[in-house]
Amino acid sequence: MTNNLSVVINSDAQQVWTMLREPAKVAQWHGWEADDQAAEINEIYFSPNVIEGADHTSLVVDGGDVFTLKPVPTGTEVSVTRAAVDHNSEWAAWDEDITQGWLTFIQQLRFALERHPHGKRRTFFFSVPGNEGSAIEKLGLSDVPKPGEPYSLTLATGEEVSGRVWFRSNHQVGLTVHHYAEHGEGLVIVADQPAIKDIRPEGGSLVIVSTYDLGAHQLESVRSYWDKWRAENYPTSEPLH
Repeated sequence: MTNNLSVVINSDAQQVWTMLREPAKVAQWHGWEADDQAAEINEIYFSPNVIEGADHTSLVVDGGDVFTLKPVPTGTEVSVTRAAVDHNSEWAAWDEDITQGWLTFIQQLRFALERHPHGKRRTFFFSVPGNEGSAIEKLGLSDVPKPGEPYSLTLATGEEVSGRVWFRSNHQVGLTVHHYAEHGEGLVIVADQPAIKDIRPEGGSLVIVSTYDLGAHQLESVRSYWDKWRAENYPTSEPLH
Protein backbone atom coordinates (compact mmCIF):
# COMPACT_ATOMS: atom_id res chain seq x y z
CA MET A 1 0.00 0.00 0.00
CA THR A 2 1.32 3.42 -0.96
CA ASN A 3 0.27 7.04 -0.96
CA ASN A 4 0.63 7.29 -4.73
CA LEU A 5 -1.27 10.37 -5.92
CA SER A 6 -2.45 8.73 -9.11
CA VAL A 7 -5.62 6.95 -10.19
CA VAL A 8 -6.86 5.47 -13.44
CA ILE A 9 -10.43 6.55 -14.12
CA ASN A 10 -12.65 4.69 -16.54
CA SER A 11 -13.58 7.90 -18.38
CA ASP A 12 -12.07 9.85 -21.26
CA ALA A 13 -9.82 12.83 -20.62
CA GLN A 14 -12.45 15.37 -21.70
CA GLN A 15 -14.90 14.03 -19.12
CA VAL A 16 -12.22 14.28 -16.43
CA TRP A 17 -11.30 17.80 -17.53
CA THR A 18 -14.93 18.89 -17.23
CA MET A 19 -14.98 17.59 -13.65
CA LEU A 20 -11.95 19.79 -12.93
CA ARG A 21 -13.18 22.96 -14.64
CA GLU A 22 -16.83 23.39 -13.70
CA PRO A 23 -17.40 24.51 -10.09
CA ALA A 24 -20.60 22.49 -9.68
CA LYS A 25 -18.77 19.38 -10.92
CA VAL A 26 -15.76 19.97 -8.64
CA ALA A 27 -18.18 20.10 -5.71
CA GLN A 28 -19.14 16.49 -6.43
CA TRP A 29 -15.67 15.23 -5.47
CA HIS A 30 -13.59 17.91 -3.74
CA GLY A 31 -13.92 17.75 0.04
CA TRP A 32 -17.43 17.54 1.47
CA GLU A 33 -20.48 19.73 1.80
CA ALA A 34 -19.71 22.74 4.00
CA ASP A 35 -20.54 26.43 4.21
CA ASP A 36 -17.10 27.34 2.87
CA GLN A 37 -16.86 24.62 0.20
CA ALA A 38 -17.73 26.90 -2.73
CA ALA A 39 -15.22 29.55 -1.63
CA GLU A 40 -12.50 26.92 -1.18
CA ILE A 41 -13.17 25.46 -4.63
CA ASN A 42 -13.06 28.92 -6.18
CA GLU A 43 -9.74 29.72 -4.50
CA ILE A 44 -8.04 26.44 -5.39
CA TYR A 45 -9.32 25.82 -8.93
CA PHE A 46 -10.45 29.19 -10.30
CA SER A 47 -8.20 31.89 -8.81
CA PRO A 48 -5.95 34.04 -11.07
CA ASN A 49 -2.99 31.82 -10.11
CA VAL A 50 -4.51 28.74 -11.78
CA ILE A 51 -2.89 27.71 -15.08
CA GLU A 52 -4.78 25.59 -17.60
CA GLY A 53 -2.73 23.53 -20.05
CA ALA A 54 -3.60 24.49 -23.63
CA ASP A 55 -4.34 20.87 -24.50
CA HIS A 56 -6.42 20.32 -21.36
CA THR A 57 -4.06 17.67 -19.99
CA SER A 58 -2.55 19.70 -17.15
CA LEU A 59 -3.85 22.05 -14.49
CA VAL A 60 -1.76 24.00 -12.00
CA VAL A 61 -4.02 24.85 -9.07
CA ASP A 62 -3.54 27.63 -6.55
CA GLY A 63 -0.53 26.72 -4.41
CA GLY A 64 1.36 25.09 -7.27
CA ASP A 65 0.15 21.48 -7.16
CA VAL A 66 -0.29 20.04 -10.66
CA PHE A 67 -2.99 17.76 -12.06
CA THR A 68 -1.88 15.75 -15.09
CA LEU A 69 -4.27 13.82 -17.34
CA LYS A 70 -2.87 10.99 -19.47
CA PRO A 71 -4.97 8.75 -21.74
CA VAL A 72 -4.37 5.04 -21.05
CA PRO A 73 -6.05 1.90 -22.48
CA THR A 74 -8.52 1.70 -19.60
CA GLY A 75 -9.40 5.39 -19.44
CA THR A 76 -7.47 8.35 -18.07
CA GLU A 77 -4.64 8.36 -15.55
CA VAL A 78 -4.99 11.35 -13.24
CA SER A 79 -1.91 12.29 -11.23
CA VAL A 80 -1.27 15.05 -8.73
CA THR A 81 2.28 16.31 -8.32
CA ARG A 82 2.85 18.28 -5.14
CA ALA A 83 4.64 21.60 -5.23
CA ALA A 84 7.90 21.90 -3.30
CA VAL A 85 7.39 22.62 0.40
CA ASP A 86 8.20 26.12 1.59
CA HIS A 87 9.37 25.36 5.11
CA ASN A 88 8.88 29.00 6.10
CA SER A 89 5.25 28.98 5.05
CA GLU A 90 2.36 28.78 7.50
CA TRP A 91 1.21 25.76 5.45
CA ALA A 92 4.42 23.77 5.93
CA ALA A 93 3.09 21.92 8.99
CA TRP A 94 0.02 20.89 7.00
CA ASP A 95 1.93 19.52 4.01
CA GLU A 96 1.21 15.84 4.73
CA ASP A 97 -2.45 16.67 5.38
CA ILE A 98 -2.63 18.28 1.95
CA THR A 99 -1.05 15.21 0.35
CA GLN A 100 -3.52 12.94 2.14
CA GLY A 101 -6.35 15.24 1.15
CA TRP A 102 -5.45 14.96 -2.53
CA LEU A 103 -5.37 11.17 -2.18
CA THR A 104 -8.90 11.23 -0.75
CA PHE A 105 -10.21 13.68 -3.32
CA ILE A 106 -8.89 11.94 -6.45
CA GLN A 107 -10.50 8.73 -5.22
CA GLN A 108 -13.75 10.68 -4.79
CA LEU A 109 -13.21 12.06 -8.32
CA ARG A 110 -12.86 8.53 -9.67
CA PHE A 111 -15.98 7.43 -7.80
CA ALA A 112 -18.03 10.39 -9.02
CA LEU A 113 -17.08 9.79 -12.66
CA GLU A 114 -17.36 6.01 -12.67
CA ARG A 115 -20.44 5.59 -10.48
CA HIS A 116 -22.44 8.85 -10.42
CA PRO A 117 -21.31 11.06 -13.35
CA HIS A 118 -24.61 12.97 -13.35
CA GLY A 119 -25.41 12.54 -9.67
CA LYS A 120 -25.46 15.01 -6.81
CA ARG A 121 -23.98 13.76 -3.58
CA ARG A 122 -25.02 14.48 -0.04
CA THR A 123 -22.20 14.14 2.46
CA PHE A 124 -21.60 13.69 6.16
CA PHE A 125 -18.22 14.63 7.57
CA PHE A 126 -16.58 14.50 10.96
CA SER A 127 -13.08 14.53 12.39
CA VAL A 128 -11.89 13.13 15.69
CA PRO A 129 -8.75 13.50 17.83
CA GLY A 130 -6.17 10.74 17.93
CA ASN A 131 -6.04 10.33 21.69
CA GLU A 132 -8.82 7.72 21.56
CA GLY A 133 -7.12 5.66 18.84
CA SER A 134 -7.30 5.10 15.08
CA ALA A 135 -10.79 5.35 13.59
CA ILE A 136 -9.87 2.72 10.99
CA GLU A 137 -9.05 0.27 13.78
CA LYS A 138 -11.98 1.20 16.00
CA LEU A 139 -14.44 0.80 13.13
CA GLY A 140 -13.07 -2.68 12.35
CA LEU A 141 -11.61 -1.78 8.95
CA SER A 142 -7.97 -2.75 9.45
CA ASP A 143 -8.32 -6.07 7.62
CA VAL A 144 -10.68 -5.34 4.74
CA PRO A 145 -9.92 -7.21 1.49
CA LYS A 146 -7.87 -5.89 -1.41
CA PRO A 147 -9.22 -3.05 -3.58
CA GLY A 148 -11.87 -4.33 -5.96
CA GLU A 149 -12.82 -7.23 -3.70
CA PRO A 150 -16.33 -7.52 -2.23
CA TYR A 151 -16.80 -7.12 1.51
CA SER A 152 -19.66 -7.47 3.97
CA LEU A 153 -19.36 -6.51 7.62
CA THR A 154 -20.98 -4.89 10.60
CA LEU A 155 -19.23 -1.64 11.41
CA ALA A 156 -18.51 -0.76 15.02
CA THR A 157 -21.32 1.78 14.54
CA GLY A 158 -23.72 -1.19 14.48
CA GLU A 159 -24.58 -0.63 10.81
CA GLU A 160 -24.42 -3.59 8.44
CA VAL A 161 -22.64 -2.57 5.23
CA SER A 162 -21.57 -4.31 2.05
CA GLY A 163 -20.06 -3.39 -1.30
CA ARG A 164 -16.52 -3.38 -2.64
CA VAL A 165 -13.24 -2.05 -1.33
CA TRP A 166 -12.67 1.10 -3.39
CA PHE A 167 -9.07 1.71 -2.31
CA ARG A 168 -6.59 1.24 0.50
CA SER A 169 -3.46 3.22 1.29
CA ASN A 170 -1.08 3.59 4.22
CA HIS A 171 -3.56 5.72 6.16
CA GLN A 172 -6.90 5.47 4.36
CA VAL A 173 -9.65 3.01 3.52
CA GLY A 174 -12.42 3.62 0.99
CA LEU A 175 -15.50 1.38 0.73
CA THR A 176 -18.51 1.46 -1.56
CA VAL A 177 -21.75 0.93 0.36
CA HIS A 178 -24.86 -0.47 -1.32
CA HIS A 179 -27.52 1.27 0.73
CA TYR A 180 -25.85 4.69 0.66
CA ALA A 181 -27.44 5.33 -2.76
CA GLU A 182 -30.92 4.88 -4.19
CA HIS A 183 -29.31 3.52 -7.36
CA GLY A 184 -25.83 2.01 -7.31
CA GLU A 185 -23.65 2.65 -4.27
CA GLY A 186 -22.38 5.41 -2.02
CA LEU A 187 -18.87 5.80 -0.65
CA VAL A 188 -17.26 6.05 2.77
CA ILE A 189 -13.64 7.07 3.29
CA VAL A 190 -11.92 6.79 6.67
CA ALA A 191 -8.52 8.45 6.98
CA ASP A 192 -6.14 8.43 9.91
CA GLN A 193 -4.20 11.69 10.22
CA PRO A 194 -0.58 12.17 11.30
CA ALA A 195 0.46 14.07 14.39
CA ILE A 196 1.38 17.73 13.91
CA LYS A 197 3.49 19.21 16.68
CA ASP A 198 1.69 21.90 18.70
CA ILE A 199 -1.39 21.63 16.45
CA ARG A 200 -2.53 18.01 16.47
CA PRO A 201 0.03 16.31 18.72
CA GLU A 202 -1.82 12.98 18.94
CA GLY A 203 -2.93 12.77 15.33
CA GLY A 204 -6.55 12.14 14.49
CA SER A 205 -8.96 10.69 11.95
CA LEU A 206 -11.66 11.91 9.60
CA VAL A 207 -14.63 10.27 7.92
CA ILE A 208 -16.41 11.34 4.71
CA VAL A 209 -19.69 9.63 3.84
CA SER A 210 -21.03 10.31 0.32
CA THR A 211 -24.66 9.37 -0.35
CA TYR A 212 -26.81 9.69 -3.48
CA ASP A 213 -30.56 10.23 -3.80
CA LEU A 214 -31.50 8.94 -0.37
CA GLY A 215 -34.75 10.06 1.21
CA ALA A 216 -34.81 12.08 4.42
CA HIS A 217 -35.50 9.02 6.60
CA GLN A 218 -32.62 7.05 5.07
CA LEU A 219 -30.25 10.00 5.40
CA GLU A 220 -31.13 10.45 9.05
CA SER A 221 -30.59 6.73 9.70
CA VAL A 222 -27.10 6.83 8.18
CA ARG A 223 -26.25 10.04 10.03
CA SER A 224 -27.51 8.64 13.33
CA TYR A 225 -25.32 5.51 13.18
CA TRP A 226 -22.18 7.56 12.56
CA ASP A 227 -22.90 10.38 14.99
CA LYS A 228 -23.80 8.05 17.85
CA TRP A 229 -20.57 6.09 17.33
CA ARG A 230 -18.55 9.32 17.14
CA ALA A 231 -20.03 10.69 20.37
CA GLU A 232 -19.49 7.44 22.27
CA ASN A 233 -15.91 6.86 21.10
CA TYR A 234 -14.64 10.42 20.73
CA PRO A 235 -16.65 12.47 23.24
CA THR A 236 -14.65 15.68 22.68
CA SER A 237 -15.23 15.70 18.90
CA GLU A 238 -17.62 17.95 17.00
CA PRO A 239 -20.90 16.49 15.64
CA LEU A 240 -21.33 15.44 12.02
CA HIS A 241 -21.97 18.08 9.43
